[in-house]
Amino acid sequence: MNMLFRGRLVLPDSILPNGTVEVIRGRIQAVRRGGTRAADIDAGDGYIVPGFVDIHVHGGAGADYMDGTPEAVRTANRAHAARGTTTVFPTTTTGSPEQVSRMLAACKAVKRTWKPARDGARIAGVHLYGPYFAADKVGCHAVEGRRDPTPEEFNQYFETGLVRIATCAAELPGAEAFYRAARARRCLITCGHSSATWSDMARAFTAGMRHVDHFWCAMSSVASLRALHGTPMQASMEQFVLAHEAMSTEVIADGQHLAPELLNFAYRMKGAHRLCLVTDANRALGMPPGRYRFGPREDGSWFESNGLVGFVPGTTSQPASLASSVVALETMVRNMAAATSAPLHEVVRMASLTPAERAGIARDVGSLESGKRADLVLLDKDLRVRRVFLAGCEVPAT
Repeated sequence: MNMLFRGRLVLPDSILPNGTVEVIRGRIQAVRRGGTRAADIDAGDGYIVPGFVDIHVHGGAGADYMDGTPEAVRTANRAHAARGTTTVFPTTTTGSPEQVSRMLAACKAVKRTWKPARDGARIAGVHLYGPYFAADKVGCHAVEGRRDPTPEEFNQYFETGLVRIATCAAELPGAEAFYRAARARRCLITCGHSSATWSDMARAFTAGMRHVDHFWCAMSSVASLRALHGTPMQASMEQFVLAHEAMSTEVIADGQHLAPELLNFAYRMKGAHRLCLVTDANRALGMPPGRYRFGPREDGSWFESNGLVGFVPGTTSQPASLASSVVALETMVRNMAAATSAPLHEVVRMASLTPAERAGIARDVGSLESGKRADLVLLDKDLRVRRVFLAGCEVPAT
């Protein structure tokens, strides 16, 4: 199929006011300024941006990837594709080895038979996130499914060839062996749900760790480390990430997890090349407010959604806590544009090219460049998704 798209093109380093994208057989053939040929698709006063890339996402439309069935995977992928995310890394929660293996098998089945108009967002790999969390930083995940990493277990997951992003709390016994195994497979190696000190992070960095999950959420701080270790106060994950240029991180810009000043601070400190927008979205995305399972349908922990965010209600002795987001990257892009000093092309970069680069897939996706897959999103002037194209095929609206 040969198609021509016309509009304001959001490129990695600028916006091209009157540009065209020529698509042939699902790939971008050329990106040009101006031109007289009539366009097949015109963005009008909106924008044409690359499809978004979500490296941290748990589900949507009532499905969690840990449900472990191809249909659950497709349901979540369709929900995100309709909202502009064309590439996903389905993300595990805590759970039993059997549940993690079941999730990997379901993702592999969908990846093997994937069709763009039928199956939603393309799976570029799996993010092995749970179960290797610190006991005091499990968050909304089921604590029963948390454990320390062992080669006998994690090598089984790596041997599937699906894991492209690998998370482990840096202070756990076995963490360095996990990181080395992940590095041997060229994964993006990340520390998350962790109470790591600076020295823990330094050892992890030597072993290959280069990323920290959802900044300021379920991570150590100077105050939390003082409560654990006393004085003198110690530097935390936050200081380590900000001090090391090679480290990247991510923010959940849903307007509920982080205030605008924190989003702008993260952008100013790390820049668009080292800061990713992620959803961390759960199965309540696209669903009415209510009570849902986080993780496997049969025994995942319960949380509530109010339509704006997931949360675990508080008690008389425990305040309410957040339980991941219920909105898509489309919302994150709008919020980041409104809350920060970042120009639009850098906001879009944080939702597309930067995560693609960090995950090692930027040769194929993440920007409007010749040779890449024709994953295109048409936004209106208010940055709302109007149409989505995956490999040149239009994604049905949900």
